[in-house]
Amino acid sequence: MAAFSAKAQDSTNVAKKDTIPVQQNFTYQKGKEYILGGISITGLKKFSEQTVKVFTGLKVGQPIKLPGDKLTSAIKKLYESKQFSTVDVYLSKVDGNTVYLQFDVQELPQLNEVNITGVRKNKAKNLKSEADIKTGAMVTDNLIVTTRNYIRKKYTDKGFLKAKVNINTRIDSSDINVVNMNVHIDKGDKIKIKDIRFHGNQSLADGKLRSAMKNTRRRFPGRFWKGSKYIQDKFDEDLESILDKYSRLGFRDARILKDSLSWNDDNTINIDITLEEGRQYRFGDIIYVGNKSYTAERLNQILKIQKGDIYNGAVLKERITGDGTPTSEDIQTLYQNNGFLFSQVNAVETKVVNDSITVEIRIREDEKATINKVTVVGNDKTNDRVIYRELRVKPGDLFSRREIIRSIREIGQLGFFDTNVTPDVRPNFQDKTADIEFTVVEKGGSQIELQGGYGGGSFIGTLGLSFNNFSIRNIFNKDAYKPLPMGDGQSLALRLQTSRTFNTYSFSFTEPWLGGRKPQSLSFSVYSSKQFQLNPQTFDVDRSRSLGIIGASIGLGKRLQWPSDYFSLSQTISYQSFNLNNYQFRVGEDILSNGSLNNLAYNVTLSRNSAGPSLIFPTYGSTFSLSAKATIPYSLFNNKDYQSLPPAERFKWLEYYKLLFKGKWYNGFTPKLVLMANAEMGYLGFYSRELGTTPFERFFVGGDGIAQFQLDGRENIGLRGYENNRLSSIDGGTIYNKFQLELRYSITDSPSASIYTLGFLEAGNSYDNFSNFNPFNLKRSAGLGIRIFMPAFGLLGIDFAHGFDPLPGSNVKSGWQTHFIIGQQF
Repeated sequence: MAAFSAKAQDSTNVAKKDTIPVQQNFTYQKGKEYILGGISITGLKKFSEQTVKVFTGLKVGQPIKLPGDKLTSAIKKLYESKQFSTVDVYLSKVDGNTVYLQFDVQELPQLNEVNITGVRKNKAKNLKSEADIKTGAMVTDNLIVTTRNYIRKKYTDKGFLKAKVNINTRIDSSDINVVNMNVHIDKGDKIKIKDIRFHGNQSLADGKLRSAMKNTRRRFPGRFWKGSKYIQDKFDEDLESILDKYSRLGFRDARILKDSLSWNDDNTINIDITLEEGRQYRFGDIIYVGNKSYTAERLNQILKIQKGDIYNGAVLKERITGDGTPTSEDIQTLYQNNGFLFSQVNAVETKVVNDSITVEIRIREDEKATINKVTVVGNDKTNDRVIYRELRVKPGDLFSRREIIRSIREIGQLGFFDTNVTPDVRPNFQDKTADIEFTVVEKGGSQIELQGGYGGGSFIGTLGLSFNNFSIRNIFNKDAYKPLPMGDGQSLALRLQTSRTFNTYSFSFTEPWLGGRKPQSLSFSVYSSKQFQLNPQTFDVDRSRSLGIIGASIGLGKRLQWPSDYFSLSQTISYQSFNLNNYQFRVGEDILSNGSLNNLAYNVTLSRNSAGPSLIFPTYGSTFSLSAKATIPYSLFNNKDYQSLPPAERFKWLEYYKLLFKGKWYNGFTPKLVLMANAEMGYLGFYSRELGTTPFERFFVGGDGIAQFQLDGRENIGLRGYENNRLSSIDGGTIYNKFQLELRYSITDSPSASIYTLGFLEAGNSYDNFSNFNPFNLKRSAGLGIRIFMPAFGLLGIDFAHGFDPLPGSNVKSGWQTHFIIGQQF
């Protein structure tokens, strides 16, 4: 009588019956097509009869076979609605060619309340959300089993291996066909791993095998960074890591025979792993087949594997098809960098003799491919030409993976887009071409600059507007103000900086592609500053004694083609006018306090920047710059007796030369973990011993390194763990050096905010002259920090640093310092 009936979890089998029960002595012809005369529903509690009829999808008057697909489909639809636990169908009446059906259903109970006990209320609330236990859900056996398994796994994954979860339901009389669910959790004690024991290993010691297990660790006093807990999924990953370690050492036949858990009396567990190592293999002959464009010697330079080396399948694969990094050096990349888009490179083991494996590297070069079309999508504000001029792939060029990666870097270096630039290569095998589409996600091109720090006994604050994707040609086009004319890649900045000791106003503009045809830049800036005399002992400020500075600069920059196009050369001419009003500088034995001084200087900088792909979080490459700034050597030809002149006359026209070197190198261990190494040094020299060193253009070392923008040419060099500028003398040093290691970890690189943490070691110092210069007399520090980059505000951060050495004039080490970074360079 229950044909065409099934439980909900077995609803896929409802079509297996070929008869239909009848309620009276009606007869029907199997397989004959009838007209559906009516449907009746029994067993309902909450649902209306009309609702269930709609669920079936059947309509009175439609043709139907008994049994047949339409009836089977109706039953399935009722089960798939997840509202019923049982569906029975009966033939209630036959009237000629007309049939009447009766559906007898049993509704699933509805969940009213969920009560979780055994854990804290806030944890219970989170579990309800995470397990997706919602009021109104239909309570099935599957829901109960799924919920129990989810909660138990939640706790076993945290080390509570004996966690128990009991679930029962109780009818709630407050409504029709509803139940309450009671979940009781007994998580028990957290189970630690006492020992991990290996059996069958002879070539690798237990310690080396345990080190391969990154997720499953033994209990160890003092290990706070990695818990000792057993998680099945993670343990399975560790077993694969053990086999990978063996494989990289030539044991390609190694396998795990058995693994088991055993319990100890102190409620800890032991893990036993039984291995079969097999024999250790070595590379035999390496044979290249199909290589026409490159000799075996050239390919061997990339493969870097010699006959007799320990067999390493993972390294072999990486050297042939790449390791997934942009800087990967492998045979497949060699071909793809030179037009062979459709090439194929495969390694095949052709012979195994004793412990020697012969590898045949089969190469199918095919024809070289050219680029047919290059497009960019996603740039709503930035003009297409600004992006296209940075791309290294052009229609008609040979296909090159290297140039695609370089294009991604150049787009990222613009600073207008999210770092995840996605190239979509669409190859066309028929005509040996490829279309390339770059997808970009724009971020804010303008910034409100809020830069702050504490130094010299006062807070230094900056308020500025930086438009990094400005369009000067649309400045008089009112329709382009949305809210500002944007999209041409120009930079325009307005800045106000103030503290108790100085006020500064500045304006700057940069056109990166002067004329729009070549990567040569034009930059221009004007500024005005007024500084007030500060007593370094009391930090009192005398505003009646001041130094006024008015200046301007104009510069030209050019991207070079030799030695490579990562290099650029920039030249700048600057002029500054200094007006001293009882503002004192120490110049040797004299005091310079009044007068008008002039600084006309030429600066040339050779730089190389291959870091990328992001400006904020580079993961590969390097940056370095070598710059020289010099004035005209007036003292060498004006025949003045400088020793007889007052200070204001001696320095009426400043003369000096200044040399700087700065270099950073980025080594990405993973896409999120990067080591940055930094080295920099500077020297301020003079032409005439009679005149000596200029009182301006000095080096100030220590602290957060935030540029105070005092416009007297000073260089502010950060050395965390020490107070701002306190590692230099009051007047500033003429020599400095600094070395730094910084390990960075990216938490997120979303367009709205990029966040990374860092740990650092730093060392450096400042020196007044060569007589006290000692490159090994360094002030050392170490610490931790975090950086947050938001497009609208720039870089924000905080560092906690410990200075291991005393400040000059003190015998007590600097100790812990906190540095707030707002607007700092990356």
